[in-house]
Amino acid sequence: MLKGKKVLIGVSASIAAYKSVELVRLFKKEGASVKVIQTEASLLFVAPFTLATLSENPVLSEMVDAESGEWNSHVNLGLWADFMVIAPLTANTMAKMTTGECDNLLLATYLSAKCPVYFAPAMDLDMYRHPTTVKNIEKLKSFGDILIPSGFGELASGLVGEGRMAEPSEIIEHINLDLSTKLLLSGKEVLITAGPTYEAIDPVRFIGNRSSGKMGISLALECANNGAKVTLILGPSHIDVEHSNIIVHKVESANEMFKMADNCFPSSDISIFTAAVSDYKPSSFSNDKIKKTDKDLTIPLLRTIDILSVLASKRTEKQFIVGFALETKDELRNAKEKLKNKDLDMIVLNSLNDRGSGFGHSTNKITIIDRKNNIFDFELKDKSEVAKDIITKIIELY
Repeated sequence: MLKGKKVLIGVSASIAAYKSVELVRLFKKEGASVKVIQTEASLLFVAPFTLATLSENPVLSEMVDAESGEWNSHVNLGLWADFMVIAPLTANTMAKMTTGECDNLLLATYLSAKCPVYFAPAMDLDMYRHPTTVKNIEKLKSFGDILIPSGFGELASGLVGEGRMAEPSEIIEHINLDLSTKLLLSGKEVLITAGPTYEAIDPVRFIGNRSSGKMGISLALECANNGAKVTLILGPSHIDVEHSNIIVHKVESANEMFKMADNCFPSSDISIFTAAVSDYKPSSFSNDKIKKTDKDLTIPLLRTIDILSVLASKRTEKQFIVGFALETKDELRNAKEKLKNKDLDMIVLNSLNDRGSGFGHSTNKITIIDRKNNIFDFELKDKSEVAKDIITKIIELY
């Protein structure tokens, strides 16, 4: 559930700050990327070096780095995170959050964050029960922030009661449970084709293309993180895919990809065809390496099967089909024709004329066209962010 998630942890000045060390470790163990913001006072309770070592990122506590003079952008931190966890949350920081005070990096980031915010209060029994604290917790919840309730137990004061910060393992469990109830593709089966296909000429040579499969893999991970069971049919690619919700079938040729896709397609709710399938293949395969001679070589080519067209013709009313179009000329017109001719619900267009787009890049710039010819343009983004845009649009249209 947490694999690949970007988690921003806020640590305020409570004796329970020592638990943040274990919390960071558990998030990393789950496969999340972690960044930590500490309030200045919390530095007295837990050393930033420890949290930086475990998170594999510098710990931030000031708006401006004292040594380099660089600005620690609270806006960028808020945009980076998939969700924010403030643990421990003291009565002081909680009160400031409810009134919009902004006197440190943690509070500035909280006010800028567009992602879900979880908070785990930590304070003594009477402070936790005080009407002001009770009111402030309800106010944070009214903002949409998510409470991770304090536990019952021995407190730093020696008293026994509520106010003890939830254990790190309990926080992880709480967030996993919360995320699972919000997964927009839970119960859905998604079929994705990705990467290139190679059409063998002889044991050494083949017809192929420069696709890495990264866009399709990013889509598979995004679907899986949204609760879908994903079948990824992947052509030759150096990228490894590991996710409990993804089954990977590795293929090489267009024919192999078709056979696997044809087998998986009937059970799919959503099918996304991102693979850069070779349009042609050699008419015959040479069992031996073709030797170079002093003459030109002509290789007759045959059309490969049009995987998308064949499978789209078998669709049911409940199936949602997405195609991709990589174009270099008359991009919109060609994409609209493909959308119509292949009876797709949506097509994703990218152009090799756009710098940073297409094969061999970690970024992509796309245009989405739906069945009604509505056009949605997006800026150049990292492919993982592009995948979020695509899946968001699929969910909206599905």
